[in-house]
Amino acid sequence: MISGKITIKNNISPLLKKQVKEIQQLPQEAYKVFVQETPIQRGNARRNTKLKNKTIEANYPYAKRLNEGYSKQSPAGMVKPTEEFIAKQFVKIITGK
Repeated sequence: MISGKITIKNNISPLLKKQVKEIQQLPQEAYKVFVQETPIQRGNARRNTKLKNKTIEANYPYAKRLNEGYSKQSPAGMVKPTEEFIAKQFVKIITGK
């Protein structure tokens, strides 16, 4: 009988470790993009946008309206530019380009 424990965390390549770390940082980076894309009039929308458990929460009643392009400051809303940022960053991390 052969027994043993394989710890993947210790046996992965330095490149993969780097990629995992960068992917784990994506929610914080995406949050920053989301906030930057959030229109600002009095600052309420930006103040009430939080990152909780790697989830961006826009906790104000008119978030959906702003995301649908209601504001001229952010005609594409906040979600679409944030998703595009995440997709580009993910490809960059995986391909190294």
